Amino acid sequence: MLTGKKILLGVTGSIAAYKAAHLVRLLVKQSAEVKVIMTPSALDFVTPLTFSTLSKNPALSSFQATDTGTWNSHVELGLWADAFVIAPASANTIAHMAQGLCDNLLLASYLSARCPVIIAPAMDLDMLAHPATQTNLQTLQERSNHLIHTNKGELASGLHGDGRMAEPEEIVAWLDQFFHSKKKFSGKKALVTAGPTYEAIDPVRFIGNNSSGKMGFAIANALAEQGAQVDLVTGPTHERLHHPSVTIHAVVSADDMRDVCVKLFPAMDIAVLSAAVADYKPATKADQKIKKTDGPLVLELTRTPDIAAELGKVKKQGQVLVGFALETENERANAEKKLEAKNFDFIVLNSLNDHGAGFGTPTNKIEIISRHNGSTKFPLKSKAEVANDILQTISSSHG
Repeated sequence: MLTGKKILLGVTGSIAAYKAAHLVRLLVKQSAEVKVIMTPSALDFVTPLTFSTLSKNPALSSFQATDTGTWNSHVELGLWADAFVIAPASANTIAHMAQGLCDNLLLASYLSARCPVIIAPAMDLDMLAHPATQTNLQTLQERSNHLIHTNKGELASGLHGDGRMAEPEEIVAWLDQFFHSKKKFSGKKALVTAGPTYEAIDPVRFIGNNSSGKMGFAIANALAEQGAQVDLVTGPTHERLHHPSVTIHAVVSADDMRDVCVKLFPAMDIAVLSAAVADYKPATKADQKIKKTDGPLVLELTRTPDIAAELGKVKKQGQVLVGFALETENERANAEKKLEAKNFDFIVLNSLNDHGAGFGTPTNKIEIISRHNGSTKFPLKSKAEVANDILQTISSSHG
């Protein structure tokens, strides 16, 4: 099943390290080539000899080989692997990965890896549930790392709950599916919009909103991971995405975004319009900074271009157009009205009344309303998981 695949296995300081020995054995039985990197803390749980014997390769734990004095190159390890699996991944290593720290061979190899990175956490339930750990896991997923979720059961602390590392058999099955399943959006071209637009009042002031772009970037990343070639049109944001299948078009205003989208849309199979485009802009932009006076300042506003409506009018047979609706009242009715008016295939509704949803948060809570297939409500999830729910809906309805 995994014949010839080169698997770099990272083992960290967790009691679940004993499971990593079984994982190596299963991978070798599947005819994979396995190399093991251990953190210094992992040495307290399992000996390097165990992994060396099972993998038939030296188990590495430092930059310098203790027996020969030669250098263990983290760069070569990162380039060698077809997949880098970190199992178990402790809370400490996950935090270091999220921050880009590299004070051991495993972390340096992670920063050098060009292959997919798969994280299988293992820790006590309160450590896993801590906001810092959840934020770190969210950050790693947003950077295209893959997460194999923990299981519930008896933990080393004696408590019972979430935090057990996925069983070695589950990890092997995940890898087999990852390498051999057809990516859902291979050969597809996708347009994604993200972030806010800024509408200039004068050279230093603008009208905008609080959109961070996180949701749009998560969607673009998920589409690229599933094989699509993605054009991401983004307003001003601090979000970053480095993926070979994603082309980023940075814009500022609604007019800028409209021009790029209208140009790109005819060649697209899918368009997901998650940007929070300003509805209004100043009728005129002052050439110089407007000086403060004692009296009130009155701005005349005019409508910005309706990008969604414009694309909906020219949508061709076979193209999928997905919209977003962020509402504060009459949520369902307003979303359904927008669904029809813009000619969307379905619309993603989220409400600012739902805790954890909306602008700037790492999570979202959505309802997907389809033109033909009713609606589906989803619980609060990370935006990376929400992106996958949206993609699953696209695939199921238009695959």
